[in-house]
Amino acid sequence: MAKSLFRNEVYSAKAYVPGKPVEDLKRELKINEIEKLASNENPLGPSPKAMEYIKNEVKNINMYPDSAAKKVREKLAEKHNVKFENVVVGSGGEELIKTIAETFINPGDEVLIATPTFGKYATDVSFLGGIVINVPLDKEYKQDVKKIVESVNEKTKLIFICNPNNPTGNIMTKSEEDYLVKNLPQDVVVVFDEAYYEYAIKNKEYPESLNILKERPNTIILRTFSKVAGIAAVRLGYLLTSKEICEAMYKIKLTFSVNRLAQAAALGALEDKEHIEKTVELNYKSLALMEEYFEKNNFEYIKSSANFVFVNVNKDSKVVFQKLLEKGIIIRAGYLWGWNTWLRVSTGTIEQTKKFIEKLEEVLKAN
Repeated sequence: MAKSLFRNEVYSAKAYVPGKPVEDLKRELKINEIEKLASNENPLGPSPKAMEYIKNEVKNINMYPDSAAKKVREKLAEKHNVKFENVVVGSGGEELIKTIAETFINPGDEVLIATPTFGKYATDVSFLGGIVINVPLDKEYKQDVKKIVESVNEKTKLIFICNPNNPTGNIMTKSEEDYLVKNLPQDVVVVFDEAYYEYAIKNKEYPESLNILKERPNTIILRTFSKVAGIAAVRLGYLLTSKEICEAMYKIKLTFSVNRLAQAAALGALEDKEHIEKTVELNYKSLALMEEYFEKNNFEYIKSSANFVFVNVNKDSKVVFQKLLEKGIIIRAGYLWGWNTWLRVSTGTIEQTKKFIEKLEEVLKAN
């Protein structure tokens, strides 16, 4: 009998489905102009200060980066009023999610996540033999804190809370987060994935999870430079946690995962408050335009505190996705999460947003 070539979990693993590069789509569809509103990227482009710092660092790319990312971690520690030993940086949030799983998960450990939510949690946990327990959203499409608490047992190792949640865009409020934390065993590690933090803090109900970390060591707060700072391509995410967890993660994470240019970009972005403010301002103008259109057409949508919105257009999302693609608009189709008539649309410039609305109207009228 032939032996299995791959690790057992490879056979059941589901590959992440990224959007196609714009350049490929232009060639395939023979379209010169394509608006990408699918990947929650910054429509204003990268932070100017991040670009400046990168240019100054290019001359040093013959040398390995600082494996401890000391300057970046010091700046982040200062910004968030924590200690250097409470900060972990990685090559984007995805590396850090993978490292979290590798740090904690033994075969048979259970991990609670909402459904739908960001797919990498389940992928990385399952690959290590962990068991993913999916907790459906409540009737208001929110992460159900009571059900999450009720689902905890002696096998529960981690809980991932995407806040704002992806793909729904809505938040777990301060009171809901407080309820969750107060009703969990102390040995359960809670991961608050706050990739859209800078947008979400405009919502008065959004919690400050750093206050939880101060009282509860088994807490991890994950954030990123990819979205609001517009430096998704160079990959840099970070997390804030206890010294004990931080030390454990640095034992196993890749030594040079955060390259020199990424570290330089992060230092520049941390100084670029103007770019962040402009990005957040534009985000809510774009959301407002889409919400106005959805309400005018009686489309159900979920109020977003992120840089995307989830909307029910009452049509097959595969069909709508393809028809929009042919018109030069890339979005994410809800069938990817099992929501077959929903679309997830990233915010864009005002021009991009108006173009999306115009093309969506054309598609829906024709179908």
